[in-house]
Amino acid sequence: MERNSISPLYAAIDLGSNSFHMWIVREVAGSVQTLAKIKRKVRLAAGLNSQNELSEEAMQRGWDCLSLFAERLQDIPAERVRIVGTAALRTAVNADIFLSKAKDILGSKVDVIPGEEEARIIYQGVAHTSGGSDKRLVVDIGGASTEVIIGEGFDASALTSLKIGCVTWLERYFKDRYLTAENFDAAINAAKNAIEPIVEQYTQLGWETCVGASGTVQALQEIMLAQGMDEIITLPKLKRMQRQAMQYERLEDLDIEGLTLERALVFPSGLSILIAVFESLNIESMTLAGGALREGMVYEMMSKMRHHDVRERTLTSVQERFQLDTSHASAVTNTAMALLSRCNEEWQLEPQAQYLLHASVCLHEIGTSIEFKKSGEHAAYLINHIDLPGFTRAQKHLIAELLRRFREQLTSLPEQHALSAQSAARILRLLRLAVILCHRRDHNQQPPFSLSVAENKLVLTLPAAWLLANPLSCAELQQEATRQTDMGWPLVLEESE
Repeated sequence: MERNSISPLYAAIDLGSNSFHMWIVREVAGSVQTLAKIKRKVRLAAGLNSQNELSEEAMQRGWDCLSLFAERLQDIPAERVRIVGTAALRTAVNADIFLSKAKDILGSKVDVIPGEEEARIIYQGVAHTSGGSDKRLVVDIGGASTEVIIGEGFDASALTSLKIGCVTWLERYFKDRYLTAENFDAAINAAKNAIEPIVEQYTQLGWETCVGASGTVQALQEIMLAQGMDEIITLPKLKRMQRQAMQYERLEDLDIEGLTLERALVFPSGLSILIAVFESLNIESMTLAGGALREGMVYEMMSKMRHHDVRERTLTSVQERFQLDTSHASAVTNTAMALLSRCNEEWQLEPQAQYLLHASVCLHEIGTSIEFKKSGEHAAYLINHIDLPGFTRAQKHLIAELLRRFREQLTSLPEQHALSAQSAARILRLLRLAVILCHRRDHNQQPPFSLSVAENKLVLTLPAAWLLANPLSCAELQQEATRQTDMGWPLVLEESE
């Protein structure tokens, strides 16, 4: 039997204009499991001269990197390997020299894809890894091109590749390495000129949500989180980042909290392009996508992974991997949703609150796969450290903190940025009640209940006969009422005939 016949390996290699990436994965329980991620800063685009010829030095940097990648490809069949070249290789007039040797090194052909094809694959990567079914605008700032896409579900309605990138903009507008207003203005205005031809089309198509799928956006999010901000990128925050950068005279001096040394060189140029995109398209806010080009390449090789609800696929996969009791999770989910339906009109929770409650309930017993006694702590650790395609970093953090507190001791939630503090506290209350009401693990034994709400006060009413026949459940509910009330979240337990 072939060694990997049950769970074969796949490799996606992206020869980008700034970095070369290799991603090796396998399919596990309907989800993609990363086995290796290798990245090297090659800066191929920096090797292009005014005649668009790649320098020998830049090509050698690329070949050296591919020699490292080649070792990991030896055991993966060619049909499960995809290698693409992007903007720098599209532009280089002598790309054939680089590609010929690259094929010899890797043992596989490099497919230099057109800009629109790159945009299409990027969108597939976003669609497979980012939650929600809204019409979305996707922006991916690469080393020598920026892809801008509008799509819904798995279908893109507009695909554009613009010839602007963080490496080429670095070489054109920050070549002297000075972080001056003049350099920033020149970079922003030049990017706006490149964006201008698509503004009318994209504005007319419109979108509901906006996601960024690039290293620039990831770097910005890391900076914002390090500085105590939430993960939502806005134009005022981008301007704040620009002001922080301009406090330093030269690129080499750049020392912004949360910015890695690896990203610092191209950060100002990437930031300039993103400011131009925000201003040209009047973007209100942006979040970080879960994937982009490499993810799109892999998911297209795994045709059976196409799924119209990424988050549901993720939850199902995690339940299978950790052998969770899906029947019980479904019963607790139904109870939690029934509780929520009694409250939502009064509480007016944010749209994401219901789904985050649903996700938390589906995974609430994940910690017991390690140990029962500290299952909440184990659950929080696992959620924070496993991939959850479809959920943002802030949403993962909130789910982890909810599961840390899903039973027994109740403490305040820490600061988080997925929901308002009030909404997060309220879904925690409902999660804990649903778990207690279902503790017998037999939906036929669940009591009929009613729940009324007045501002922050909950009144849970259960049949007196049921409470008498289920003394342990009655004691747990009374204890929960005390715990929530002591937290300033009044909960009253009443009996009905």
